[in-house]
Amino acid sequence: MNCIIIDDEPLARNEMETLIKEVSSVEVLKKFSNAFAAMEYVHANKVDLLFLDIEMPGLSGVDFAASLPGKSLTIFTTAFPQYALRSYELEAIDYLLKPIDKARLEKAIRKAELYCKMLADDTSKDIVENNTNEYFFIKSERKTYKLNFTDILYIEGLKDYVVIYTQNQKLITAMNLRTIHQKIPQSLFFRVSKSFLVNMERVTSFDSHAVYIGETEIPLGEIYRNDFVKKYIDGNLNTGH
Repeated sequence: MNCIIIDDEPLARNEMETLIKEVSSVEVLKKFSNAFAAMEYVHANKVDLLFLDIEMPGLSGVDFAASLPGKSLTIFTTAFPQYALRSYELEAIDYLLKPIDKARLEKAIRKAELYCKMLADDTSKDIVENNTNEYFFIKSERKTYKLNFTDILYIEGLKDYVVIYTQNQKLITAMNLRTIHQKIPQSLFFRVSKSFLVNMERVTSFDSHAVYIGETEIPLGEIYRNDFVKKYIDGNLNTGH
């Protein structure tokens, strides 16, 4: 897998390159000080992954990310935590807060490598089939899995793929989030942002910006917040929890 680094601060670009080489075998193709130069390069070359600063003069990282080709993946880097939710709305792989933590960077790169492999796979689309009220069968990486709906913690969407998280496994299948939402119980799964569906029975807490399933933090989009709060509170009152 290869990558480019886009940051208007020279020190930040060099530090990121050093960290990437320390924790992975990802090839750093080029470093850019602004999004305009990077845009020309991305459209002319195959770039698997971008490490993209958000606050930059001229063209912000957010605006740049919205124009990226379909198969280029993005990890945002910024000193401003308030941009976290916006990054997930743009289907970013991850969001790293400066100063970059090495272990956190390694985790983000592993996730990007997994998605890059899936996006490069030219096999036919996986499908959900044989739904019942309690479970469905899903094809993932040439195997068929039986999944009980109650065992699913949450589902993450990325471009034309979804990642289904259970307590013990993570399954990736070629399907968008809207499609899979139509095939699973609407009463159990709720969309909390552009990129996430959660099992309402697995939610342990929430605040104004995130939903929590145990220690996992899932971004809560502003346009989904009021409906989520109502559904979550009403659901717990009705069940006596």
